[in-house]
Amino acid sequence: MVKELLAKLSNAHGVSGSEGSVVSVIKKELKGHVDEIREDAMGNLIATKKGNSFKVMLAAHMDEIGLMVKYIDDKGYIRFVALGGWYGPTLYNQRVILHGVNGPCVGVIGGKPPHMMDDDERKKGVKVDDLFIDVGAVNREEVVYLGIDVGTPVTVDREFTALANSRVTGKAFDNRAGVAMLIKTLKEVRSPLTIYGVFTVQEEVGLKGARTSAYSLDPDCAIATDVTIPGDHPGIEMKDAPVAMGKGPVVTVVDSSGRGLIASRKVVGWLKDAADANNIPVQLEVGSGGTTDATAIHLTKGGIPSTTVSIPSRYIHSPVEVIDLNDLEAGVNLLKAALKKKPIL
Repeated sequence: MVKELLAKLSNAHGVSGSEGSVVSVIKKELKGHVDEIREDAMGNLIATKKGNSFKVMLAAHMDEIGLMVKYIDDKGYIRFVALGGWYGPTLYNQRVILHGVNGPCVGVIGGKPPHMMDDDERKKGVKVDDLFIDVGAVNREEVVYLGIDVGTPVTVDREFTALANSRVTGKAFDNRAGVAMLIKTLKEVRSPLTIYGVFTVQEEVGLKGARTSAYSLDPDCAIATDVTIPGDHPGIEMKDAPVAMGKGPVVTVVDSSGRGLIASRKVVGWLKDAADANNIPVQLEVGSGGTTDATAIHLTKGGIPSTTVSIPSRYIHSPVEVIDLNDLEAGVNLLKAALKKKPIL
């Protein structure tokens, strides 16, 4: 079931450049379901289902936003850099896991207590540079003995759990939801086309894995699977994010106000026709926020017609992201339906 699959992926840990534990989950899930699976020089995992000469690339990034150790002081406190787009107050007082050479080590992110902040400090809010990790050590030597040093990756210590109805919450739904959609599609799809299921690395720090894998594969068209921000909860209005949870997957027309992806109208039409023919709920999005692997893919070589199929996810880039599993199932059904025939490009 997709719920159990997403739980495995969400609970796995893999910041940008350290996606290995996610790779292990994906390989196990896809064993026996694809014709070939391999890792490239960048670390992208490429699963191939062989078909005719028309090649479709489906891309889902494996990495999650996280942290990396940059300095350990004499008292054993650890300073870090953010890998990906963190909002400072989200990290304040979180429990984290440091993935050192001796295995996982639990720590907490500390900072100046609010009781000791003056009015100006409270108004400015907590910044990443103000924070540090406390693993309980009393000096630098103890931290190093635990297997932690400069360059150790760090993730938030949070596990997947169910909410009411078909909603679930966990860390790294951006983009383990897209990874789950791609895995389930590869397992179930029946298509005459050649399908490259590419689980990309380092999306959160510059769409890097998508760029290199698209260059080497040179597909005829591409779809990235990811998440997007819905406008259906307090603090945001539908006019600013006019998609909602529970109303189906989202097909991108434009993201980042056109600075990222202006999707291929023919690929968008291919997906929309498949949704209409199979009674699959779908939403279209013209967004002003972030972008996805599709931005890097569509600019590769002479240009690759591309779009994104996203799952609405509340509270992204936090440890408590929320999605509706019905949207995820509908996303799988949309991809399976579209891949029954090639698009007219």
